[in-house]
Amino acid sequence: VRPATGAAAWGGALAVAAIVVTIDQVTKAAVSAGIDRGERIEVLPFLDLVHVLNRGVAFGFLGGGSKGLVIAITLAALGAVLVWFALDVRRPSAWLAVGMLIGGAVGNLADRVRQDAVVDFIDFPAWPSFNFADIFISVGAGVLVLAAVSAAAREDREGARPAAPPGDAGGG
Repeated sequence: VRPATGAAAWGGALAVAAIVVTIDQVTKAAVSAGIDRGERIEVLPFLDLVHVLNRGVAFGFLGGGSKGLVIAITLAALGAVLVWFALDVRRPSAWLAVGMLIGGAVGNLADRVRQDAVVDFIDFPAWPSFNFADIFISVGAGVLVLAAVSAAAREDREGARPAAPPGDAGGG
């Protein structure tokens, strides 16, 4: 999906980001209000809801790191994504990927600034707990890769058009 203008692409990305932040913050607030920290509720045999605080980044990585370091890493990654998007906002589906990435990063960043940790609550066996922001960041990263690959393939196709056959160059 390709927006008609750069303004439409930025608007789409910001709308997606707003939706993602809303979903993320509403679900975290519901978990924080309804489940005691450390409590586990079985939803399905393979899925529990828990209320844990994650002081690291994705899936607990850098859990012992400083709040400032984690925020700096988040802002640097977000900046890189925004620069990539600004360079060519018309890449197909890039606005969707960027919106998911911005929304997920802002949702987790809001938790980190507010309480020095991120609320995680979705728990599958043998996998670290996570939240909706993490889901949107992961899916957004996948869509971003697909958008970049699709744009590169399109540029290759457009740049590899066959040359005019000999004799058709207009000389004769």
